[in-house]
Amino acid sequence: MTGAEQRPLPRPRPRPAPPRPVRPLASPPRASVPAPPAGPGDPSSAGAPHRDGASHGHGASHGLGAPDRDSARHPADPPRLPLDMEKLLAARLHAVKVRPYLAGALFALQVVEDRSVPTMAVDPHWRCYVSPAFVARMPVEELAGVWVHEVSHLLRDHHGRGERYAKEHEAYGPGEKLRRNIAADFEINDDIYGEGLPRPVGAVLPSLLRLDAGLLMEEYLRQTSMSGAGPELAWLDCGSGADGHARPWDLGPDGAHGLSRQQQDAIRFRVAEGIKGRPGDAPEGWRRWADEAFHPPQPWRQLLGAAVRAAAGAPGVGEDHSYGRPSRRGAAVPGVLLPSLRRMPPRVSVVIDTSGSVSDAELGSALLEVAAISRAVGGRRDLVSVISCDAAARVAVPLCRAEGIELVGGGGTDLRAGFARALRSRPRPDVIVALTDGQTPWPSGQPPCRTVVGLFPRGSRAVNEDDAEYVPDSPPPWARVVSIG
Repeated sequence: MTGAEQRPLPRPRPRPAPPRPVRPLASPPRASVPAPPAGPGDPSSAGAPHRDGASHGHGASHGLGAPDRDSARHPADPPRLPLDMEKLLAARLHAVKVRPYLAGALFALQVVEDRSVPTMAVDPHWRCYVSPAFVARMPVEELAGVWVHEVSHLLRDHHGRGERYAKEHEAYGPGEKLRRNIAADFEINDDIYGEGLPRPVGAVLPSLLRLDAGLLMEEYLRQTSMSGAGPELAWLDCGSGADGHARPWDLGPDGAHGLSRQQQDAIRFRVAEGIKGRPGDAPEGWRRWADEAFHPPQPWRQLLGAAVRAAAGAPGVGEDHSYGRPSRRGAAVPGVLLPSLRRMPPRVSVVIDTSGSVSDAELGSALLEVAAISRAVGGRRDLVSVISCDAAARVAVPLCRAEGIELVGGGGTDLRAGFARALRSRPRPDVIVALTDGQTPWPSGQPPCRTVVGLFPRGSRAVNEDDAEYVPDSPPPWARVVSIG
């Protein structure tokens, strides 16, 4: 009996089995309670608090770990917050509504969801990388401002300009990427907001560093080192499309949905034409961009020097026969001495417009260009003569020092007298360079030498006291024209 009584004793052992299903019910609370403390010790989430701050404005350079950041910011939210594409596209539609001239560029952006992006960022291939958490917490109107801000980086070619600036100034330090991003934002943010587009929280303005508005990125970079704003704006990151530096999330030139250089130029051209077609609807910064998008300012000093060198090096310029060195072809004609063709340094005659319509600053610039012209012909200043001309031509002065030339004039303008005076010189010049504002009559026929015209910028309207409807003639087609300034 005792053995029979002991047999049931093991039977109650399975009775603790009913609590086993209870253990899984109790385990979720126990697993969720230690989860927050375990986060700081976990290497994968060690930086989550710092990246959480990055979403507000700190540590954007760290990019990785956005899922942990979302769960840290909103413990009740799911660990992977989905991208609210409907809200994102609604914000883009609002941006198109208030900035219709940017519609083509806004719709050309290719959306790429990426949780490692702090906010929104673009790359040079017109991809827009979007953080779901950022979209979730931004109002639609402010999100529309971010759309306009990011596409402005691409339209204004900030990545290409940033790379060129870094190459010219050897600016490759650790903080240079942030400096270029800040300067690019200064160029954009000073006039794109307002009139239905509220400025997003955290948008940086030139007034932050007490700088003037309306400047270009390169001008802001030259004016200040931005060292004081570096720690406060370390979170700023608009992507490689803003400064030219690749980011970890970039898909690269071979990735999906990237635009080619031809497609990008076509978008810029359509946007520029839209702005110029309705100039009253766009701010001053956009109107200036549209004017210069496909006609950028040229380095006129290099162009003028190249034009003079090309004219001086043209076939037949400075060539003459000489018996100083017999021709090699003389061997075919025994007893006859044939001259050889020698190339002499070209002679240049510079005609400077000294009429009343040319300012003193332009005359000073003309003298500097005379010195540059002498270097373009090999440094032989004795081969360069200067003629000051208003309504009449003055004496041709050989060039010794550009600073010592006296420019006489101040009356009307007729460069025909200057051309005639230059052609009467002996020996006759091989190249004539005319520096003028263009408010002059031109010779009726092409001179028997190469001609280069350096054109000073004209005012908004040419002035003639005797003729209110006066419109100056354009330089003749046989002259190589270079706009100065």
